[in-house]
Amino acid sequence: MARHGGGRGWYGKVVGAALGVTMLAVGASVWTAQAGNAGDSSPKANAPATPVSDVKPVAVTIAHASDAGARGVNITIDDGPDPVWTPQVLGLLREYGVKATFCMVGTQAQAHPDLVKKVVAAGHRLCNHSVSHNTAMDKASQTYQSQQILDAERLITKASGGVRPMYYRAPGGAFTPYSRQLAASRGMRPLGWNVDTKDFERPGAHAIVATVERELPNGPTLLFHDAGGDRSQTVEALRLLLPRLKEQGYSFGFPVR
Repeated sequence: MARHGGGRGWYGKVVGAALGVTMLAVGASVWTAQAGNAGDSSPKANAPATPVSDVKPVAVTIAHASDAGARGVNITIDDGPDPVWTPQVLGLLREYGVKATFCMVGTQAQAHPDLVKKVVAAGHRLCNHSVSHNTAMDKASQTYQSQQILDAERLITKASGGVRPMYYRAPGGAFTPYSRQLAASRGMRPLGWNVDTKDFERPGAHAIVATVERELPNGPTLLFHDAGGDRSQTVEALRLLLPRLKEQGYSFGFPVR
């Protein structure tokens, strides 16, 4: 899966600051700083998670298929929630009767718990997208990977009012066998994508739509973003795309679990 480059807002700066420095040390300090800036006390890396006995493990393989069948499409939205763009995305999904999977960054969920609750209340699913969106997580220690995954799980679950994320999407697709196993043991199916819309590059709404139409035969899971920069083109692309896909006989579902 493609790795998203730098220059994509706040998390791009985080990753850039970490280059050339020990990943564990810098990653932990960046996570602590971001969590503190979000307005709550920083969660501790060794804080207890939901008891394992209360969690049903899922498959460790990376999911791509749709539970809506052969003509199913999975809309997945990464990097939020964001107070400007997430409400607009939610409005479009509501208008066209579409459910989506929101892959949330832990510090964003902590900063905007009202939006996390709105996502859940609208019937969408939650996905863990790590604490600080470090696209080099696969080069980091297992301790760092564990902190990023488990702390994000706690932050998202707390922000939602107790609803746990059902998936884990590694930032930039930076999965490791360890991160997949850890997420799956916590009931979060590793989640990939088939179509990278490149919306974060802001190529224009029509270009985003064209990418989807060209690459949809590759598989049903589409990658969009609702944070990390100006997402007006993403909103407009969804406005064009959702009714068009419906007219073409596609139905909208969730990634397989």
